Amino acid sequence: MTLPQPLAETVASYRTLVVEGHEGIRRTQFLTRLALLGFPLRRPAGGLHHLDPTRPYRELLAAPGRFVIDGGIIGELVYGPLRHGRSRVTWIQALDLAEAVAEREGALLHLTGTEHGGASGDDASESAAAALAYTRVVRTLAQYVPVVSVDITPAVPDVVAERTRHIRTPAPRQSQLRQSPSQLTVS
Repeated sequence: MTLPQPLAETVASYRTLVVEGHEGIRRTQFLTRLALLGFPLRRPAGGLHHLDPTRPYRELLAAPGRFVIDGGIIGELVYGPLRHGRSRVTWIQALDLAEAVAEREGALLHLTGTEHGGASGDDASESAAAALAYTRVVRTLAQYVPVVSVDITPAVPDVVAERTRHIRTPAPRQSQLRQSPSQLTVS
């Protein structure tokens, strides 16, 4: 069992992959296929750090070689507000982590498909809210790190990849103090 050629070619250009998707999407087989491509799985020890939730992920990113990280930060951005009223991860922390992944020649693999949620009542409304939240979170992170959307569906035993365009943040503007001191007005 290997990944489809287009997806294998897409992920081969990266050193680091962060895999994230709705709760209930079966990742084990997908992560095994990535391992066969030379991306061994790494998971942060002990879950999210209580003061700095991104710390275990930054420590993983400091390691050498190619690997895949099973995400958790993005899931916290999605499910934290839905279940607890707030996320333990701030947007600044998530964006800093996204930039760190990009600097390490990495990408976010966003797994989608019909295997998540899908019950009735509260579960269905949470699943719909989570889908909208994932769309918003991934769209925001795509400004800082390349995103590859991977549709995994039970009816189609194939995986289809769609690569988003990576948009870097604009260069910081020069401070007014560094421009022309004669034009600086202080009142």
